[in-house]
Amino acid sequence: QVQLVESGGGLVQTGGSLRVSCVASGRTDGSYALGWFRQAPGKGREFVAAISRSGASTSYADSVKGRFAISRDNAKNTVSLQMNSLKPEDTAVYYCAAGRTAQAMVVSQGIDYWGQGTQVTVSS
Repeated sequence: QVQLVESGGGLVQTGGSLRVSCVASGRTDGSYALGWFRQAPGKGREFVAAISRSGASTSYADSVKGRFAISRDNAKNTVSLQMNSLKPEDTAVYYCAAGRTAQAMVVSQGIDYWGQGTQVTVSS
């Protein structure tokens, strides 16, 4: 079992930056790809970014490419998402996820564990 706990959400103005982080505990032997998803009010959960087990490979949704950056620290069992140039449409609950491969996460498959989510609100 793996437990994921997110932190760092909040309220920011359009064009601002936020960093959300996720700490993994339990069976965290580096055998999981990690990623971020988000769910806006009235919408389904969507893929945002993923990073491979080693951290060498990353993938992003087109809507965040060039603005968001995912990173992980396997020594600290953490994954972070640096969000820059935020837009009101980035407003959502952001969820940390652990899964089989980063490639599977891109198509929202192979997710084994979810965090409880952290709210990010971008005001216009």
